[in-house]
Amino acid sequence: MNTIRTTALAATLAVTALLPQTAEPATAAEPAATGAAAPAPAGVQLGACAVGEFCLWHKPDFKGKRYAHELAGTEIESCVPLPPGADAQALANRTGRPVTTYQSAQCAETGEFDTYPGSGSWVPRSPYKVRAFKVWES
Repeated sequence: MNTIRTTALAATLAVTALLPQTAEPATAAEPAATGAAAPAPAGVQLGACAVGEFCLWHKPDFKGKRYAHELAGTEIESCVPLPPGADAQALANRTGRPVTTYQSAQCAETGEFDTYPGSGSWVPRSPYKVRAFKVWES
């Protein structure tokens, strides 16, 4: 199962690495000016997340309540739980550092977890409800 998830994650990351690195979201109807970026799936707009932020949305496809975290207010390599009772189903990593998301609110590795590169990752549908995350040094 982990091999399948790792392969799927690698494919997702390869596509997201080509997405535009701007604060403005791109849509399938609005191709990037460079022409090199992959468009979002039909009907899905990428979530707006500024450079230097890690953003999470309560609902899939970057909808619902948005939680944004900057490096200045986030302790590196420490578990950062979402507010009690909160979870996220979509995310974007624009921190410039890898971020691991956890199904567990305590960052326990007994539940599901995945790491996303900080070069610009947009995940419209997390494979699990995210309840906590860690930002890594590199």
